[in-house]
Amino acid sequence: MKKLRSLNKYFIKYKWRLLLGLLFVGISSKFAVMPGSVIKGLLDEVKNMIDGGAKGDAVISVVFKGGMTLLGLALLRGFFMFMMRQTIIVMSRHIEYDQKQEIYNQYQRLNTAFYKKNFTGDLMNRISEDVSRVRMYTGPSIMYFTNAIGLTIFCIVEMWQVNHMLTLYVLAPLPFLALSIYYVNRIIFKKSGQIQAQLSGLTTTAQESYSGIRVIKSFVQEANMMRFFNHNSEEYRKSTINLSVTEAIYFPSMNLFIGLSMLCTVLIGGYYAINGHITTGNIAQFVFYINQLMFPISSIGMVASMTQRAGASQQRIDEFLEIEPEIQSPANGMVTPLKGEVAFRNVTFTYPNTGITALQDFSLTIKPGQKIAIIGKTGSGKSTLAHLLLRMYDPAQGEVQYDGTDVRQLNLHHLRREIAYTPQEAYLFSDTIFNNIRFGKDDATEEEVKRVARMADLDNDIQGMANGYETVVGERGVMLSGGQKQRMVLARALIKNSPFLVLDECLSAVDTNTEKNILANLKDFLADKTTLVITHRIFMSWTFDQIIVLDNGRIAEQGTHEELMQLNGRYAQLYRHQTS
Repeated sequence: MKKLRSLNKYFIKYKWRLLLGLLFVGISSKFAVMPGSVIKGLLDEVKNMIDGGAKGDAVISVVFKGGMTLLGLALLRGFFMFMMRQTIIVMSRHIEYDQKQEIYNQYQRLNTAFYKKNFTGDLMNRISEDVSRVRMYTGPSIMYFTNAIGLTIFCIVEMWQVNHMLTLYVLAPLPFLALSIYYVNRIIFKKSGQIQAQLSGLTTTAQESYSGIRVIKSFVQEANMMRFFNHNSEEYRKSTINLSVTEAIYFPSMNLFIGLSMLCTVLIGGYYAINGHITTGNIAQFVFYINQLMFPISSIGMVASMTQRAGASQQRIDEFLEIEPEIQSPANGMVTPLKGEVAFRNVTFTYPNTGITALQDFSLTIKPGQKIAIIGKTGSGKSTLAHLLLRMYDPAQGEVQYDGTDVRQLNLHHLRREIAYTPQEAYLFSDTIFNNIRFGKDDATEEEVKRVARMADLDNDIQGMANGYETVVGERGVMLSGGQKQRMVLARALIKNSPFLVLDECLSAVDTNTEKNILANLKDFLADKTTLVITHRIFMSWTFDQIIVLDNGRIAEQGTHEELMQLNGRYAQLYRHQTS
């Protein structure tokens, strides 16, 4: 139960629903035990009437009245059971909604480094499977448990009023049942946590297989992946079956102890009735109460199982929610509009996961409106500059400044709104082309979307599609070519119309003619914008204010095109190789 204490805030939030639900549980339980007294009175009265020689019509009349009373009590109990579910179960759905919102918000808060260390399948499992198991505790488990307590108390009170000793004999087997439940619960909790971890791994395997299905098929690895999935699935199956075997101990043990209680009722109750201590109606009354106790006692196992599983899942959820993002917006971060001046001051950065130093003592100043090209081989640190500019990471040493202010002093969301960025990976959502482009600006008009599509030389391609801008691109843009995806991501960045633009290998998948068209279209649009172009090849149709050649995280060459050609170094060699 300690693992579930974090749910108290939700119970406080929905306290009126909870309290009202508990009230309905009590009323429903009271109506559930009231027929016992009616049955006792009815049987005793019928027996006395028969012994007294009463006629059949009189007996039938009494039985009919008793039957109608029992029907009325059943209807009243049913109504309050309905109200009980409408309060407690609905409360659990509200809590489920709040938990999923909280977990999703945590997804948004966590920074890039976290997602490089954790698997998507495990993260999805926490917001789906774990939350669902917790809901089974906040709804059905609480409802069944309180209902069981209410029925047990009312039944024991009624039995105690009839005969103390018979009540003790009937209840004698139940403490042994409680001990068995306690022992099995400890086993269930341990196994539930293990099963949830295995399910996360299984979900991750499936998710990676779905995402990489084209790679799997191209390398003819379907059989190997199936064997790998089958192995993980088999381990999960064995664990769940093992848990089911453990849980199966509950029900036979309950039937055993309840059967012993019923046996005590018949034997000892019959002895007391023969000796005149109780009536035959009391025996029927006790049998009724024992039957009423069957559900609450049998539900103890189910409630305990749900509670233990919920505890294991809530522990996983709490561990996730307690993670603090390494990159956080300062409490009073600045939100002044960016003018476009950027400076790297002796920046050194090492990736935490790999230990690779991507930048070493890097310094660069970019004036407002300048066009800067960053060129270098793979692994030279080009994309790291974009990550630092967007503050996906913070440098280990040195500073990244905007308009003379350290990036760590700026409001994080404001900073990223002021920068338009095209990442290397052209990621698209499974939505229409129109919505994918408008993702960069929620309130963009149709004309704005088409304008940036023309600038990205994409409009003709879209017009040639059957549904035009309403074409659904599929998961990760699977319906489009690599070049089309890149141009769509470029259009998404352009529609923001931000003062600072970072283009990271945004045209690597397009042909030379398309590249020329796009660069020509962007000249006027980017005239007053600070632009950082990260590329492995030279844009010959653009004139850059500075060209930076990176090598192993350091500036190997720096200058204009003419200066670097005169230097006759790496840039000149790359230029001659590309033009030849």
